[in-house]
Amino acid sequence: MGFAKRKLKAGADFKNKKERKVGGFAAFCRNFAAEKNKIESINKNKNETIMETLRFQVVGEAFKKKPLDVKTPTMRPCEYFGKKVFNREKMYKYLPKDVYEKMVDVMDNGARLDRQIADAVAAGMKQWATENGVTHYTHWFQPLTEGTAEKHDSFIEHDGKGGMVEEFTGKLLVQQEPDASSFPSGGIRSTFEARGYSAWDPTSPVFIIDDTLCIPTVFISYSGEALDYKAPLLRALHAVNVAATEVCHYFDPNVKKVTSNLGWEQEYFLVDEGLYAARPDLLLTGRTLMGHDSAKNQQMDDHYFGAIPERVAAFMKELEIVALELGIPCKTRHNEVAPNQFELAPIFEETNLAVDHNMLLMSVMKRVARKHGFRVLLHEKPFAGINGSGKHNNWSLSTDTGVLLHAPGKTAEQNLRFATFIVETLMGVYRHNGLLKASIMSATNAHRLGANEAPPAIISSFLGKQVSELLDHIEMADKDDVLAMAGKQGLKMDIPEIPELFIDNTDRNRTSPFAFTGNRFEFRAVGSEANCASAMIALNSAVAEALADFKRRVDARIPEMEKQLSGTGHSAVMHAIIDVLREDIKTCKPIRFDGNGYADEWVEEAGRRGLDIEKSCPRIFERYLDPESIQMFESLGVMTRKELEARNEVKWETYTKKIQIEARVLGDLSMNHIIPVATHYQSTLLKNVGNMAAIFSADKAAKLSERNLKLIEEIAERTSTIEQQVEELVNARKQANKIGDEHEKAIAYHDTVEPKLDDIRYQIDKLELIVDDSLWPLPKYRELLFIR
Repeated sequence: MGFAKRKLKAGADFKNKKERKVGGFAAFCRNFAAEKNKIESINKNKNETIMETLRFQVVGEAFKKKPLDVKTPTMRPCEYFGKKVFNREKMYKYLPKDVYEKMVDVMDNGARLDRQIADAVAAGMKQWATENGVTHYTHWFQPLTEGTAEKHDSFIEHDGKGGMVEEFTGKLLVQQEPDASSFPSGGIRSTFEARGYSAWDPTSPVFIIDDTLCIPTVFISYSGEALDYKAPLLRALHAVNVAATEVCHYFDPNVKKVTSNLGWEQEYFLVDEGLYAARPDLLLTGRTLMGHDSAKNQQMDDHYFGAIPERVAAFMKELEIVALELGIPCKTRHNEVAPNQFELAPIFEETNLAVDHNMLLMSVMKRVARKHGFRVLLHEKPFAGINGSGKHNNWSLSTDTGVLLHAPGKTAEQNLRFATFIVETLMGVYRHNGLLKASIMSATNAHRLGANEAPPAIISSFLGKQVSELLDHIEMADKDDVLAMAGKQGLKMDIPEIPELFIDNTDRNRTSPFAFTGNRFEFRAVGSEANCASAMIALNSAVAEALADFKRRVDARIPEMEKQLSGTGHSAVMHAIIDVLREDIKTCKPIRFDGNGYADEWVEEAGRRGLDIEKSCPRIFERYLDPESIQMFESLGVMTRKELEARNEVKWETYTKKIQIEARVLGDLSMNHIIPVATHYQSTLLKNVGNMAAIFSADKAAKLSERNLKLIEEIAERTSTIEQQVEELVNARKQANKIGDEHEKAIAYHDTVEPKLDDIRYQIDKLELIVDDSLWPLPKYRELLFIR
């Protein structure tokens, strides 16, 4: 072969080889792409399968769960009540007699705790604790996080000989030093100002949880400001004791002490733990940020007081055993109105102890619930469209002589005392109705108020027909007719007779935030997640101020009455009381409302009466900084302006963070869960439409695919709207986050961020009704609420 031919052949071979290489590479690329698409498709289907099956897996597992077997103590409840509490019985056994008597004086009479007896008390506590298997102790306190805090330390210390010894001194009992900069302080404590103190509250008994001795304490800063709920609560209770005792002396000089009582009613939801874990919104925010109503919810009224489901009954049984051992006097348990909603209520107690017991119970019930495969939901509104959860605070005042001051009596003078404490309570509520609303308001409780039997966000008081008529009679009747002499029988008051069983003759108004219920007031607006101390600080302070003002005005009027009634035998004190009462009945009349709190007309009427009708949560918090609020708290020694300003900073910041978290969670779920699932279902529908077109004529295919085409279009519109709304939500957050002032930032989050959550939810809930049930990734309301 010649050179030219060989060259041509080589060129042809090279060309063919090159083409084969290029062709082979192209084929390789095509094959690689196909394999890649295949793998991605497999992974996508796998992920979709996981996403689809998780919901059905947890639903199936939830249906299979059986109630746990709860071991019942062999003793009667009254025998193991307080078993894990260092109560008076334990004190009498483990403390020297003189130390025990001093401790009783501290608890009953408010005597100052002598540091010299602290070592003896600590020794007795330690002996009792170690006999019960305790190895650690903690100062248990209530920071401004709405929860409790504890740092556990063991009893062991160096013995100086290379070994260890178990020790617990009075110094360790009385005081510790948590890091105050790590808790919300509203600027009182900075990172470089970490020092804070927890100090023992001897009026609330020490208790045992597992292997730890828990010591209830107050929590204050290095500079003395309260950083918790307990310190101002104790101050408020002292203030109302002083003021009420002085007023009681008009009727009984033997009264030495007035106690504030509280009986709370804890409402809560239970959700199966597996279903809870499959709902990121419940896990991260405590409520469902999306979810269409179940076809059946509470409209049949069949859950309230119904038979308690077996799994729930087992949980309740164990919870009550644990609670009774901790000295919490559980009395009532029942189904509440909404499906999977329940209630636990104790016998009333002294307010400080009742608050501690409620905080303890909320912690304990979560632990017990997990043991039974449940999660407790304490959020005030975890599910839209059905009842939310409250924590009605039944509040009253009683004397050390055994008299309930808000209960009617059998004599005219007793009923005048009754009227006095009713009216002055109303005066406190009227003067500070905005503050009382602020005391129960939160980002979570705002969802509950004003719907489904929850009271509206306007503080008013329902009295019932008989008490209203009594107050009207005192106000309108001629004073000489109300108060007259009855010869040797003494004083006679023309006050309508009040039946002894008054409680049975009083109707109830479930829309009233502050209702009189026969021998106490029920503050119904308190939320289920709240620390009762917040409402009790405001209420007891307001009543203390009203009683102190009443006493001042009565005392000022007595000399004048003595001159007017000289030689007549009439009681100048009683005439002065009647005079002041008549003034106060007229003054506080705007707070009395027995009608429908849900009516639009009431909002307008309340505004005309001068009541606070603000609905914005951040703006409601401003009532703490009103001049009259600051004046009241400072004059009673409950809180200083600095403490109030700091607490409001915490409230505004907490509000912002809660809405911020909800916004971020909803945005994530929308883009990463809902839109992909809706788009996937849309693709299925598109494929079906295409197949129809391939089989049938154009006209017939169009007719048969009409419904699917509408769904395809609706899904496209709704997913596009959601995507746009999520972008707007993110931008609104970014703008709000630029605001430095916590007050203004909270308002921005309320006005510009929070409304967008409902807009997005509306679109998602509509998609839930469209998308194939087998594809929907999140447990639905019908599963969350009806699997027990």
